[in-house]
Amino acid sequence: MTEAREKKEGGKIRIQWYRSTICCNKNHKTLVRSLGLTYLNQVVERPDNAATRGMVLKVPHLLRIVE
Repeated sequence: MTEAREKKEGGKIRIQWYRSTICCNKNHKTLVRSLGLTYLNQVVERPDNAATRGMVLKVPHLLRIVE
């Protein structure tokens, strides 16, 4: 069971910032910046683990996971 979990978490996900943070609170802005996103429509690759997925799920109205 742990091997399957390691394989699942071992990959990369691509995250796109597609909505502005102008009317968002400070925590959401900080979260987007902490993922390494600096401008709109930027796509970054991050490790596919629970921490990264949790950060993306905090602001689903600003970010999307690109296939």
